[in-house]
Amino acid sequence: MARSVSIFDVSGLPFWRKPIFLLFIMAVAMPIAFNVWSALLNNFVVEVADFDGSDIGLLHTVREVPGFLAIGVILLIMVIKEQTLGLISLATLGVATAITAYFPSMTGLLIVTLISSFGFHYFETVNQSLQLQWLSKEKAPQIIGWLVGAGSIATFFAYIGIIIGWQKLGLSFNFLYLSSGGLTALIAVFCLFFFPNFRTETKPTTKLVIRRRYWLYYALELLSGARRQIFVVFAAFMMVEKFGFEVHQLTALFLINLVINIFVAPLFGYFIAHFGERRALLIEYSGLIFVFLAYGGIYLFDWGVVLAATLFVLDHLFFGLRIALKTYFQKISSPEDIAPTAAVALSINHIAAIFLPVLLGLLWLVSPTIVFMVAAFLAFLSFLLALLVPKLPIDGNEILPIPKMYSK
Repeated sequence: MARSVSIFDVSGLPFWRKPIFLLFIMAVAMPIAFNVWSALLNNFVVEVADFDGSDIGLLHTVREVPGFLAIGVILLIMVIKEQTLGLISLATLGVATAITAYFPSMTGLLIVTLISSFGFHYFETVNQSLQLQWLSKEKAPQIIGWLVGAGSIATFFAYIGIIIGWQKLGLSFNFLYLSSGGLTALIAVFCLFFFPNFRTETKPTTKLVIRRRYWLYYALELLSGARRQIFVVFAAFMMVEKFGFEVHQLTALFLINLVINIFVAPLFGYFIAHFGERRALLIEYSGLIFVFLAYGGIYLFDWGVVLAATLFVLDHLFFGLRIALKTYFQKISSPEDIAPTAAVALSINHIAAIFLPVLLGLLWLVSPTIVFMVAAFLAFLSFLLALLVPKLPIDGNEILPIPKMYSK
């Protein structure tokens, strides 16, 4: 890596070597590997590895173990700079994705998935920390919205590549995994040597940080992780198992989400900046209650593939409002707490992921409807907690006092 430069003294650098440009490159690089892996996974495990609902639940449980162990980032940043750790993690994700199709057995997939997951979750922890440290509180919602949009554009082209490659060119799982993962790894290595190390004035705390005043943020992260697992594991699996979606059809559904996200994510950033985190979170959680109840109805009343596909898109749309949870934490936190708390929060986010996918995978074999009812209940709990978010959250005003909750 090149020389060290203060984050507040980058005027002498060309734009394409400044911190914000690095954030955009990382926002583009990560989805190329991860979203191609995700888009192909359900078809790969069903068609090649012969998985059922229980098997896919186990795979996702193993995949989430590194997320639970994200607190390991706190130890690593004692000896490795955050920026360097993030890029090494990104390269790890890319390499593991590239070799996925070489291991089409349960054991092989569990091992490769575990390695790629360490790369993904450690990158996500560091990336969130860098975003909140490098961006001002005033501009963070808008810029993070643009970063999400940039990642969506990259994923858009990746999905187009899958659809054309699979349907028109007859490309294999192996080629698609190898090319997408390899590109992400190459971008990470390039950034590792091309960009200087950007320093902040505040040295991150290199110990476990759990503060009582952040309890609402922790609780919302916990419920978000549990709820999100149900969607990630079972919504796409439903499209393949129940409706028989092929690779290009499922990828086309992801593509619709991406096209919407490219335009909507920046607008969400402006919405949050103007109307506040509280309102954005309440909209997200109320929308998700409806989505998961309707998912359950698909199995209970056999409502059909059109509604299922529509709900799949709506879920992704509401998930875009999760930017509000990031900026809520940025506003209430002390600067030195951002890095270690990002690691703690990701671990909390993945507590349910350790046991929920495998348990609900077994429940799925009995009643998919009940699985989605659990998700709706978790969204309802999130909505109740979001009522405690102040209209103007700051350090010292992290939580709305419960007696005053309905008067503000």
